[in-house]
Amino acid sequence: MGKVYLVGAGPGDPELITLKALRILENADVVVYDRLVNAKILEYAVKVKELISVGKEKGESWKQEEINKLLIEKARQYDVVVRLKNGDPMLFARGGEECEALKSAGVMYEVVPGVSSALAAPTYAGIPITHRDYSSSVAIVTGHRREGYGNDVEYLRKIFSSVDTVIVLMGVSNLGRIIEEAVASGLPASTPVAIIENATLSSQRVFTGTLKNILDIAEKHDVKPPAVLVFGRVVELREKLKWIGDQ
Repeated sequence: MGKVYLVGAGPGDPELITLKALRILENADVVVYDRLVNAKILEYAVKVKELISVGKEKGESWKQEEINKLLIEKARQYDVVVRLKNGDPMLFARGGEECEALKSAGVMYEVVPGVSSALAAPTYAGIPITHRDYSSSVAIVTGHRREGYGNDVEYLRKIFSSVDTVIVLMGVSNLGRIIEEAVASGLPASTPVAIIENATLSSQRVFTGTLKNILDIAEKHDVKPPAVLVFGRVVELREKLKWIGDQ
């Protein structure tokens, strides 16, 4: 019986992967990877016998239960199985569900944390998620519910009203509803908002606005996933602190 490593690949830039993750990849027999993992990172798997993409997009057939079974099957076949996930395995990446499945099957596993886009995207946009004069609390939330729950994001209302900075992952397709909940929470229409598309990559784009106009801005520039949303006064610091060219 082999061992499964749930490895965080980081937010996109291959240089942001950890040394431990690289060492494990270099010894991997099989790599089961997600759609957003940078292809350059896969090049470090120099001994790999199988590369298996289980990326999820609308219309694709891979279900979480099938991925769980695949990991167990490969652990019985190989010594080193790498489950490579974008960002961090335990932040909206279903890492906990996979660990549960492996544990139930008696398969050894190890989790290797990665740099999450929730932290890297604002940083690469010149937006500090905390600042003593602007923000002393942060919430990281998902922009959509589990399949079957529809697009209901009413739970965000309480979050928007209780923390200084709200970071939303996987929220572009539901941006209109998210803004509605932010307004319903009592935030003024002038609340700053940033959208960071393709964070940490050369194709990164950053757009800023307010609750009042950010949806129009996103539509005008045809913003696509993957993108991170940042709500709060810290967004005001971008023009002063941005350090990557004139994005």
